[in-house]
Formats: sequence, C-alpha cells, structure tokens
Amino acid sequence: MKSKELSVDLRDRIVSRHKSGERYRNISAALKVPMSTVASIIRKWKKFETIRTTPRAGQPSKLSDRGRRALVREVTKNPMVTLSELQRSSVERGEPSRRTNISAAIHQSGLYGRVARRKPLLSKRHMAARLEFAHLKDSKNMRNKILWSDETKIELFGVNARHHVWRKPGTAHHQVNTIPTVKHGGGSIMLWGCFSAAGTGRLLRIKGKMTAAMYRDILDENLLQSVLDLRLGRRFIFQQDNDPKHTAKISKEWLQDNSVNVLEWPSQSPDLNPIEHLWRDLKMAVHRRFPSNLMELERCCKVEWVKLAKDRRAKLVASYSKILEAVIAAKGASAKY
Repeated sequence: MKSKELSVDLRDRIVSRHKSGERYRNISAALKVPMSTVASIIRKWKKFETIRTTPRAGQPSKLSDRGRRALVREVTKNPMVTLSELQRSSVERGEPSRRTNISAAIHQSGLYGRVARRKPLLSKRHMAARLEFAHLKDSKNMRNKILWSDETKIELFGVNARHHVWRKPGTAHHQVNTIPTVKHGGGSIMLWGCFSAAGTGRLLRIKGKMTAAMYRDILDENLLQSVLDLRLGRRFIFQQDNDPKHTAKISKEWLQDNSVNVLEWPSQSPDLNPIEHLWRDLKMAVHRRFPSNLMELERCCKVEWVKLAKDRRAKLVASYSKILEAVIAAKGASAKY
C-alpha cells in the first residue's frame, strides 16, 4: 500500500526545525511524523537542496519536452553549469534527475560537454583595439619582415586544470565557452624567444623575476643578433606585447636608440601572436623527452627550439591574414587560429 506523502508545508517545517538545530527525535515528536521520515526528508534536502519529491526508481525515466527545453535554456544561458546543478533544477521542476537522462537530452540539442578553452579576458576597449589592429593593411612582404617575440613558462611536470563546458561543435573559441586568463600564472622555467618566417631566433632562459633592465639586456644581447641570423634586413618590424617591462622607459629608449620599428600591439592579445603555436609545439616536443630536472628542461628546450619545422614557421606567418579575418568576423573577440 502506497503511503501518503507529506505536504510541502510540513516538509518545509521539518527542514526549518533541523536548520535551527533541533534533533530528529524532537522534530518527530513535535510534528507527529515518524523519525525515519524526518531523516529521509532531511537527507534528500541535503542532497538536492529542495523539499520537493524526487523521482523514484520505478518512475518513468524520460524527461518531458518541457523539462528538456528548460535544460537547454539553462545550459545555453550558462554553458559552465555543472551536471549536479542541472540535476537540482530538474528536481525542482519535478522531472527525472538521472545524469544519463540529462546528458542525453542536452546532446539531442547539439550541445556536448567539452574542456573550456582558456582565453584572455577582453573588455570592450580591448576588442575595439583588436578590431582596429585587424583592419590594418597586411601584406606578405610586411609579414615576412616581422620578428615575433614573447615569453612563456614551461613546467617540468605539471599541467593546468581543466574545466568542462557545454557547447556545440565549432564553438570552442566563442567567448562564453572560454575561461578568461591573464598572462603568466614549482618546477618551471621562464623563456624568451623570437622567430620570423625565415626561422627561429634566439631562445634564452630568464632567471629570477624579470625587470625592465633585464628585458633591455635581453634585447641588447639577442634581438639584433637574431635579425642578422635570420637576414631580416634593417627595415624589420619587431613585435612584442604590452607587458610593463616591454613598455618601460629603459626598454623604449633602447629600441629608439637602435632604430627598431615596433609593431603597435593590442593588449590581451596573445592569440594574435603566431609564436603561441610554436610555444605549444615546443612544450609538446620537450615533454616527450621527459626531462628530470630544470637544467635538463632548459637544455631540451634549446635543442627542440632549433629543430621546429621550417615549413611550420613559414605556414604560421603565411596564413596570418586568416586570423585577422577571424578577429574582424568576431568583432574583436577571441578567434580560432
């Protein structure tokens, strides 16, 4: 015989008394409800954060059309909502809450759980600057004259944490599906490197916390030599981001004194720098060698840096117009490259 369910009001009173610190036995006596029922209601409330009746094992497991539409609306509004949160909202609507049912319903709408890409946090000002940069005149001759540079951190063993997001295929780089990051977050080393369509330039390890004076010394000892090695000529263009050490007075003075033409660069735009792809290639190649300490890690980095495929470097620069087109299409937001 099916027992009569308690009213929502009575269940609410049970939970309220529990929140105030009353013991199960006292709640049972005061409200004339079996102690096992009191315990069951409180247990469900703790698990689902609701006092509504949860679906029983014998109930139909299919979500209603209304419940399915509600789930799709929820993940569309917040792509980073978790399955546990979706379960709770399904329970609130009186719908089945099995994870498999919820996942299947979302998959039917073309949304799938994927690891969220990490992308720079972009303000409207950043996106406007990126859009202006993307509209600048671009030519093959200009691209081949650019010496791209950057710093990166390479870890000995670690990997960054992953976050999953509900998205449709082909939307990995949409802003709502990415995780905002700022530049540079043991067992790691910092590197400075540069490259052009002609090849890789110097690569060196930055020891300690880099200052503007250290950056000036890096330029003094490596920039012009890299230009000579790569045969870029005197009319080359130097790319660097807007790190405060790069734009410090001492760095600007060195660049001016050496007649270096610096490419004006939009902030928060590592995705516009093709060297990011070389950093990824380098990290994959280095980690396949399994360095066991930081000295070995540095040595592996330098060996693999010069071995990066020439056609890969040339292709990255040759296809640069595509990223500019993608940024324009995205109205200055992050784009796939």
